Amino acid sequence: MDNPFLQPFQMVAFYAAINALIMLVLGMLVVRARVKTRTEIGDGGNPAMVGPLRAHANNTEYVPMAIIMLVILYSLGASIYMLHAVGATLTLGRLLHAVGLTRNVGTSLARLLGMILTWLSYLIAIAVMLWLVFGPAAS
Repeated sequence: MDNPFLQPFQMVAFYAAINALIMLVLGMLVVRARVKTRTEIGDGGNPAMVGPLRAHANNTEYVPMAIIMLVILYSLGASIYMLHAVGATLTLGRLLHAVGLTRNVGTSLARLLGMILTWLSYLIAIAVMLWLVFGPAAS
């Protein structure tokens, strides 16, 4: 049997699934915070709601476009190494950011590293997409 970590489409699916799982867990943390604080909508003015809400919202803001970029990279024939560079960097960044923000709404190293890795995954994806579309091999 072929190693799934060397199969491009399987890895796009893997990173989509792992990031969907992160999204689900973050959503569950929001629900848990709502039950605990008896907050029906928004943050209800309760500071205990801010961290879970922002962790989930921030993830929702970044992950969909990153997964779309992974699919585009796959369709353009990006190497498995480029798919891993984007997918692993994104996933690690999202995990670190979520941990940092759910533990403390102030600044934290995990939150900072999480955003840096997330932005790095975007930059890698953008650069590779542009290279594949306009680079010498695109002609």
